[in-house]
Amino acid sequence: MKTYNVGYLVGSLATESINRKLANALFKLAPEQLRFTEIAYADLPLYSYDYDADYPEAGRRFKKAIESSDAILIVTPEYNRSIPGGLKNAIDWASRPWGTNSFANIPSGVIGTSPGAIGTAVGQQHLRSILGFLNSPQMNSPEAYIQFKDGMLDDAGEIADEGTAKFLRGYMQEFHDFVARVLTVLPRGA
Repeated sequence: MKTYNVGYLVGSLATESINRKLANALFKLAPEQLRFTEIAYADLPLYSYDYDADYPEAGRRFKKAIESSDAILIVTPEYNRSIPGGLKNAIDWASRPWGTNSFANIPSGVIGTSPGAIGTAVGQQHLRSILGFLNSPQMNSPEAYIQFKDGMLDDAGEIADEGTAKFLRGYMQEFHDFVARVLTVLPRGA
């Protein structure tokens, strides 16, 4: 069975990000055919089209990491009913200069956690709109808006509640199946 290289972005830059903890727990539940590599973006300056003529090395590395991935998984919190500014800035870097959108035709999935009862539902909808504009085929179902509560993760960083673990295992299986379907229709490098 084919292995897919999934680049992942954690929407929060916080050291103790609950979304980073969720990402690490997800990887333990994912099918073995998915290989995960974090695509860091903290070193990107604020995007301006002034950089387009002479793209800085950090921007080129970031774009290459997106383009080298078979798929992208974004694990993000919700900030003020949207996505964190650092994540939006990174997405802007990947989509520029005009005509060099790194997200085009790369399948993507979105998930996130928050202490709030609706998880990251509104922020994810905003992110889906952005990814749609960037022509990134998206896994639309199942959706996963995870409320982060004390005890959600055990001491080993795994999902403590079996019902939640079962749901997230299914989410990751669906993500694998989605990536396989998309790349059958839109093979990378074709």
